Amino acid sequence: MAYLHAKFRLPVLLVVVCRNGPTASWAAGPFESRVGTWATQVTRPFVLGPDNVPEITDESLVAREPALAAFSAIVHSESQNAPAILGMVARGMRSFDKATAKYWCEWLEVGLENTPVQETWRELEKMVATYFPGRGTLFEETYLEGKAEGIAEGKAEGKAEGKAESILSVLAKRGIDIPQATRDRIATCTDLDTLTLWFDRSLTAADAAELFAGE
Repeated sequence: MAYLHAKFRLPVLLVVVCRNGPTASWAAGPFESRVGTWATQVTRPFVLGPDNVPEITDESLVAREPALAAFSAIVHSESQNAPAILGMVARGMRSFDKATAKYWCEWLEVGLENTPVQETWRELEKMVATYFPGRGTLFEETYLEGKAEGIAEGKAEGKAEGKAESILSVLAKRGIDIPQATRDRIATCTDLDTLTLWFDRSLTAADAAELFAGE
C-alpha cells in the first residue's frame, strides 16, 4: 500500500472479502508496523464479510447494484441460502446488456473459486466469452471449444440436454430426492422455455414435485 501510494500519488484502499465471520473480524486489523512504542504504519483493511454484507433477496437490486450483488454472493457462498442467492443474481443479470452481464458473471465465477457452489454458478452462466483469460472459467472453456469445433448440428437439442442435466445436477447437489418418473420427464423435455423455468425452480424447490407446480 505504501508503494502504491508513493508511486501513483493516489489514495489506496485495501479491500478484503471473507466468507467466514471470524476471519473477517481478524482481517479488519489494525495491523501495525512497530518498533518499540512507535508505530510507523498502521493498516486497517476495509473488510466485506457475512456480518456486514446483506444477502440479496430482491433480484431488482442486482440491476441497480451489481457489485454489491456479486460481493454478497461471494461472502455468503458457504451459507445454506447460497444456491437461492445465486439464482436471484443470475435472474437479475438478465436485465444487463450482453457485455455487462458477461463481465459480472465471469467476475463472480472467479470469486467463487474453491467454494461448494462454484459449479452451481457455472450452471447459470450463458455467455461464450471471457474477461479473465487463462483462469479456466466456463466462458473461456465455452469460447475455446466453440472456436475449435464450430457450430455443431443439433444445437437446440444439445442445449435442451445440457439444461436437463443442469436441473438434475442442482437437485442432486441440494440433496433433493429425484423419482425416476421425474428424472425421465426432465431428461426427455426438449422445450427450452420449460426447462429454463424448471431450472429456476430447482434452485429453491423443497422437493422435485415443486418444479411442475401449476402444470
